[in-house]
Amino acid sequence: MTDLTLRGGPGARVDAEIEVKRSRFLCRLVRVSDEETARAAVEQARREHHGARHHCSAFVLGGSGEPGQVRRSNDDGEPSGTAGAPMLEALTGRALIDCAAVVTRYFGGVLLGAGGLVRAYSDAVLAAVDAAAANGLLVARERRDLFSVALPHADAGRVEAELRRQAGVVVLDTAYAESAVLRLAGDGGELRALVAAATAGAGELVPLGHEWVDVETADSNKG
Repeated sequence: MTDLTLRGGPGARVDAEIEVKRSRFLCRLVRVSDEETARAAVEQARREHHGARHHCSAFVLGGSGEPGQVRRSNDDGEPSGTAGAPMLEALTGRALIDCAAVVTRYFGGVLLGAGGLVRAYSDAVLAAVDAAAANGLLVARERRDLFSVALPHADAGRVEAELRRQAGVVVLDTAYAESAVLRLAGDGGELRALVAAATAGAGELVPLGHEWVDVETADSNKG
């Protein structure tokens, strides 16, 4: 399954709300870059909804195939295993990475029981993921080879436009100094051929290692 995240970089956010037996469950799904920003998203929800008792959370950092992937969850006072764990399962089940989910609960006066809480917290996260997918706000996240290529200023715009039209090529950014330096992500062999064609053989790729990048694919918004 392709890893997905919220389009727009760290700080991108989608909100959803469900109601279960008069209890309101408000989910915010936030794209995050590290544990600090994930925990900051929880604290922001706590500040904005200080009248609510529970602000349960889950977050996933790093690709699903990475040994260093981080998964965390917190029940925030709900019975153990009834909130954070099902929220985390909802995220991983939909292949969401580099995202934090925070569900704020306003108690409606009716006890839901352990099973009811598990379903409610999971459904709140899934509602946010579905809202993101429905609005075209999910993008694939893939580990790609990273390169730079230096070009004359006069050619940079044309070459960048040609590369952006190629499937599988991600133009990360362009820095302008004595020359224009494009940072590209993609398959090295394919990129070399495309850059050679776009620059009549004058452009030389410089390897920069690997990086996780946002990639447009046909699966990006299937959720």
